[in-house]
Amino acid sequence: MIMRLFGAFIFQVSALILMSNVAMSNEKPIDTNILKTPAVPQQRTTQRICSLDPIEDLLPPTQTKTSNSLLSYLAEQGFTQNQEGSWVCYANDPKQEGRYFTLFKVKQVDNRLIASSFLDEGSLIQGQENRSLDFFMMVIDHHMNTSQENRQGIRKYLEAFVSLVKQGKIKPTRRGFLFDQPNRALVLYHTLSSGTLKGTGITINIYLPKS
Repeated sequence: MIMRLFGAFIFQVSALILMSNVAMSNEKPIDTNILKTPAVPQQRTTQRICSLDPIEDLLPPTQTKTSNSLLSYLAEQGFTQNQEGSWVCYANDPKQEGRYFTLFKVKQVDNRLIASSFLDEGSLIQGQENRSLDFFMMVIDHHMNTSQENRQGIRKYLEAFVSLVKQGKIKPTRRGFLFDQPNRALVLYHTLSSGTLKGTGITINIYLPKS
């Protein structure tokens, strides 16, 4: 009888120890690595060249009828085509509310393509330096037969040119600087001879392939 009671007591103690171990195991901190959900990389929208306002950058490309299919790709970058056939990008004047001016412009003159970045009163506005480079390279990629290596060299050259203009080390002149010999492509920094914008412009002037 005593042995039976002793055996039952041992069994109950063993059961209590087992339950205690189970309870303690449940109270252990859960490995946070198991519950971590994989971080979903945020998709970054590519900013359009003609979009200095983050709200404007959310808008879809303007659906406009174009008469010049050669430059119609500019519509996807926020450019609009004016009555004379040129493609333009307007920017708000940060110093004067309600005023805007032409920031970028592309036009075809005979067998040449002229792309300009305009400096209001000789100064670059915020973000214009990098956007000018992207703008020029976009035009070059679409209309010049260049290799990848050559394009890298062209960008470095234009980057240095725009930087020198910003620093005031290049003065406005009608002289063109050759930045690509095979395509006879020129870049120049000049005063504006027409229009209401008082300032200067950085312009690339390239020949269009006959094909």
